[in-house]
Amino acid sequence: MNARDNHVTASAWRIFNATGEPPEEPEGAPKLPPAPPWRAFGGEPLQRPAPPDRAGEVRRLGVVQSVGQLDDESVDLVNAALILRRPLLVTGSPGVGKSTLAYLIARELGLGRVLQWSIVSRTVLRDGLYAYDAIGRAQAIASWRGASTDPAAGDAQPPGQPPLGDFVTLGPLGTALLAYERPRILLVDELDKSDIDLPNDLLHALENGSYDIPELVRSGRPEVEVYTDDPEGRAVIRGGRVECREFPVVVITSNGEREFPAAFRRRCLPLHLRPPSRAQLLAMLEAHLQATTEGAERIVDQFLQRIEGGGTHSIDQLLNAVRLSASHAFPTGADGDKLVETLLRDLAKGR
Repeated sequence: MNARDNHVTASAWRIFNATGEPPEEPEGAPKLPPAPPWRAFGGEPLQRPAPPDRAGEVRRLGVVQSVGQLDDESVDLVNAALILRRPLLVTGSPGVGKSTLAYLIARELGLGRVLQWSIVSRTVLRDGLYAYDAIGRAQAIASWRGASTDPAAGDAQPPGQPPLGDFVTLGPLGTALLAYERPRILLVDELDKSDIDLPNDLLHALENGSYDIPELVRSGRPEVEVYTDDPEGRAVIRGGRVECREFPVVVITSNGEREFPAAFRRRCLPLHLRPPSRAQLLAMLEAHLQATTEGAERIVDQFLQRIEGGGTHSIDQLLNAVRLSASHAFPTGADGDKLVETLLRDLAKGR
């Protein structure tokens, strides 16, 4: 089939079909086959299922679309990554929908909230694993000791020493590696912006499927409850060590600002996203705006012409242009056209 076609061929081996259609019931979510022996882990204790994030899914994906968002080759690569428990290294032009893929997988497979780790040049591995507030704990212990020696308190005893876990918060990667019955979705966004060492450091954590929290190991406590990256989320850690039960679905995006080490690329499955077709763009507009007009189709055609002309453009630009053009009393004629032209400008030109 042509890579620009929009209909994905049905195949029995696939778990994911790029429709973005959520399971009707949580119990009806697609089941992943058993992991390969080299990707099997036995983390404990088992955590509560991942919380849903319906609002986040709608912001990223809109409502369910009738047109497939990926071609056959791309869908096959995503399924291979799911079955082999390997990270996906997703490349493509800015704004083509690389990070959106994580949300598409999460909604279709019913895997709950996407754990997003946005990378900058100063990011190190520990930022994704956990944070320990040593100063906050020291201040809390000092306050507790002061209360225990306060003469005004008389015989009343203050509550126990502040729990250690109240000062430990797992990051997106650290939360993804907890022991869940179904895998979490981890989005590592724009890894190519990182320091040169981060890809190999990340690879080591993902290969092991586990990590230690030295502050909890040194405490000698058999169990400590800590915060997670999920809103109001808590998790019990045993012996200061975190190990996954199901390897997370890892989507790593890159805008190609630099090459990754061969060892890192060897352990990822590469997926290059091509710009969407006209039918796919119209379906995206329908999903986000719940309506398409003749004017919207004209703007889509302008957008595609600009992409074919070699410019750098984002789907966000198209959504903004169509949304604005549909606004009440939007100017017609030259004024309106000029505004749409500005919204669809070539991002590579810097203005």
